[in-house]
Amino acid sequence: MDFAQARLNMIEGQIRTNRVTDQFVLDALDELPREAFVPDALKSLSYVDEDIQVGAGRILMEPMVMARLMQAAAIEETDLALVIAAATGYEAAAIAKIASAVIAVESDVAMAHTATEHLAEQGADTVTVVQDDLTVGNADHGPYDVIFINGAVDAVSAAILDQLSDGGRLVCVKTAKGMDKAVLITKTDGVVSETELFDANIPALAEFKAETTFTF
Repeated sequence: MDFAQARLNMIEGQIRTNRVTDQFVLDALDELPREAFVPDALKSLSYVDEDIQVGAGRILMEPMVMARLMQAAAIEETDLALVIAAATGYEAAAIAKIASAVIAVESDVAMAHTATEHLAEQGADTVTVVQDDLTVGNADHGPYDVIFINGAVDAVSAAILDQLSDGGRLVCVKTAKGMDKAVLITKTDGVVSETELFDANIPALAEFKAETTFTF
C-alpha cells in the first residue's frame, strides 16, 4: 500500500474539504505517518475517514474530527499541551509537531507502553507519556495551554478543568442525546465557558461518565 499517497488523499479529501485551513495542522498531519501508530492487522485502514479502534477502549480519532479540534485549539509553538487518552500516541505526536511540549496520559499500562515505543520511533522527544487515571489528568506538569481529549466524554472532570491555564483551550467531543458535539472550552480570567463547534460522533471514553464527573 502506498501510505504516502493515502496520507495525501486524507489531507486533500477529508481534511481540507472540511474547512481545515490552519497550515500548522495540515503540515503536522502531512509529516506524521499515521500508519506507524496503527496495529499491523489494521494498517490498511490507517487513512480511512473513521475512527480506528486500537484496543483497551482507545481509538485513533477520525482524521477530520481530530484536525478540526486541533484547529479550534489554536495551538501555538510555545504551548504546553495535555492529551487525555494517549492510545498509541498518534494524537500526541501530531500536536507535538506544533506545541512546545506534550504530556500524554494513558491509564492502560500496555497502551502507555505502546505509545511510548511509537513516539520514540518517530523521534517525538517532546512528548511524555504518563500512566495514570484519565479523569485526573496530570497536575504535576500543568497548567496547560491546550488540552485535547481523545474520545467522547459525558462531561469534563473538575480536576482537568482546573489544569487549564488562563487563556487556555480545551477541545473534546461531548456526548448528548442524538448527535454528539465537538466543543471548545476556554478559561479567561478564571471564568470557564463552552462553545459548540460541530456535530461529531466518536467512541466514548468509559472513564468519563456523567455520574463520576462535574459538568459546568
